[in-house]
Amino acid sequence: MIYQVVVDVANNNVDRLFDYEYDLDIPIGSHVLVPFGGRTVEGYILSETTKTDIDQSKIKKISRVLEDTPPIKEDLLKLLHFMCEYYHLRYIDVIRLLIPQAVRQDVGHMMEVTCTLNDDMSVVDEFVSKTRGSAKNILGAIQYLREFGASTKSDLSKKFSLATVNKLIKDKIIVTHSKVRYRVKYGAQEKDSIKLNDVQQSIVDEVTNSAPGVYLLHGVTGSGKTEVYMNIIKHALSTGKSAIMLVPEISLTPQVVRNFSKKFGEDIAVLHSGLSLGEKYDEWMRIYSGKARVVIGARSAIFAPVDNLGAIIIDEEHDGSYFSESNPRYYTHEVARFRAKESGCSLVLGSATPSIDSYHLAKIGQYKLLTMPERINKLPMPSIEIVDMAAEHRQGNDSIFSRIFLSELEGCIADGHQAMVYINRRGFASFLMCRECGYIPKCEDCDVSLVYHKEDNMLKCHYCGKRYRMLTGCPECGSHEIKLGGVGTERVCKELAEHFPNVPIYRMDNDTTRTKNAHAKILADFGSHSPSILVGTQMISKGHDFPNVTLVGILDADLSLFFNDFRATEKTYQLVTQVSGRAGRAKESGKVVLQTYFPKNYVYRYVANYDYEAFFDKEDNLRRITHFPPYSRLIRILVTSKDDTQAKDVAHDMFLKLKDLRRENPEEFYFLEAMRSPVARIKSVCRYQIVLRISDSLDIINKIYDIEKECRARDVVTFIELNAQNLK
Repeated sequence: MIYQVVVDVANNNVDRLFDYEYDLDIPIGSHVLVPFGGRTVEGYILSETTKTDIDQSKIKKISRVLEDTPPIKEDLLKLLHFMCEYYHLRYIDVIRLLIPQAVRQDVGHMMEVTCTLNDDMSVVDEFVSKTRGSAKNILGAIQYLREFGASTKSDLSKKFSLATVNKLIKDKIIVTHSKVRYRVKYGAQEKDSIKLNDVQQSIVDEVTNSAPGVYLLHGVTGSGKTEVYMNIIKHALSTGKSAIMLVPEISLTPQVVRNFSKKFGEDIAVLHSGLSLGEKYDEWMRIYSGKARVVIGARSAIFAPVDNLGAIIIDEEHDGSYFSESNPRYYTHEVARFRAKESGCSLVLGSATPSIDSYHLAKIGQYKLLTMPERINKLPMPSIEIVDMAAEHRQGNDSIFSRIFLSELEGCIADGHQAMVYINRRGFASFLMCRECGYIPKCEDCDVSLVYHKEDNMLKCHYCGKRYRMLTGCPECGSHEIKLGGVGTERVCKELAEHFPNVPIYRMDNDTTRTKNAHAKILADFGSHSPSILVGTQMISKGHDFPNVTLVGILDADLSLFFNDFRATEKTYQLVTQVSGRAGRAKESGKVVLQTYFPKNYVYRYVANYDYEAFFDKEDNLRRITHFPPYSRLIRILVTSKDDTQAKDVAHDMFLKLKDLRRENPEEFYFLEAMRSPVARIKSVCRYQIVLRISDSLDIINKIYDIEKECRARDVVTFIELNAQNLK
């Protein structure tokens, strides 16, 4: 039989199938060793054939099959071919999505070895009688096992030394028993005591009793979407199927896992980037073997090797993290739609603030729209008070906090409640500037200003991570008049601590969550202390449910409003609505103080009234008139190189060819422009981009990919982003 193998080499020149022979039948998707270019490399069988264009005498044989079962299951083979064709990805890049590094490296399970005494006690007694009394560890270990019956080898070795235990094993006085010890632990399943309300039950019935399709669940914050998700999954499990549940942030995972483990016990598994290699190996193998049928995780969990999918759920479906912005580039929703269609199951997209694209598809009937317009406890949504910070400054308040916010915060703390404070910038100050000459320190390797971190007294680049000493004076003019500009989470915490010295203040951003389980610890500490304050970036803005939070402060709502991005108002509406939804989720009503320099911007009027429908109508109309998504496809071609001239030349060559394509197909193009990227350099790599808005024509998209391939050059990297989200 002739098998077609893709080799595990990440190079465009070998991104194709190679023919190999093998005498025995091998399942498609198997992991193999093959001779390749004078060496032996790993590869994966993607198909088999009886015909080949290669001379039979030149076809090499597969050296070895590496596993008894193929790591790429049949349904994921279909997904692999879909992604390679649709996104023009290399085979091996998609395979590395399907099979995590831990599995490719065969990290292996952690084995727990349990020690017991030999069942034949006469053997043990005879050994003890011959053992000298001075051998205290040997006699002690035997006596310990007589008393307690069993012990792990590690615990027994700590008490009586590893040498002692190994000797007793060698002499067959101790018998060992090995079993897999999973590195991720889950709580026990609890009896289900939560009864769905009528709205929740009707939605569960709609999804589970109707033909498979794509559902958009638009439910306000606190409306009980999580219970709906769990009951849809429960129905899937009851019919012998499995499910995938995606969340956008790792910070949401602890809470979701806690809720789901109560419902499904050890039937759940987690996949996300915060796991160690060993944990990823265990979780992936539990899913592959069918021991875990509910997969919870971030974007990459959509590739979990589950059998017999019964439901896919994407929570906070509007979140930008569902777009992969590094190689391999893909959109989770499109991958999920393919898996759902192939599996014959429903896909549920849930959000309090659906993306304009998804809501548009629901409006035109491609998605089925489901709504949950009220909070589960019937409490009103938190009231939102908009504060004009320009007026505050005119009245002499130069603080980063408005007087209204401080007053509300004092009342919240006095009542023993909790508050959350949102500012989507970390560090102490987002830039430094010399008052005399205007000098702003920038990273040597990236075209961005450095951020001041007071705790370390360092300047840091948030793109490449490079660190610099804090300035003592201006290197340009020598002035010591250095101004700190732009407020970050670190400064907010410092100033809050001055106002509330006896109140626990927690900070949640990329700086405080670098260590393992840091997200869970911060959230647990905050949840267990009242009164307390949690300050954070967008990782605190969605999904979290703290019943004692009655106040939310949004310190600079304008941060996302004036980005050079047509989605700026959409992202602002989503962020403000999501973070506002953290308040008043239990018995007490909630209050939100929103600080802005542009209180008359139309987006805040819609936010204050929680009027998503009106906001959507305005935004959708603007995009229809201007041919922005969802009325076009936004594509970015990113061209990068260490050599600025090389990158520029490739971008220019590609741009000219695209202009020719536009001349041939004028009705398919709405916009085409080439430019230096807004962030012109990252990690010493120069960046240019070509931005297109076109009709959703697969033929034109394929021709754009053809042009990109024609223009590739040595030492220049090019990427096409079909659903460009970030044009920096």
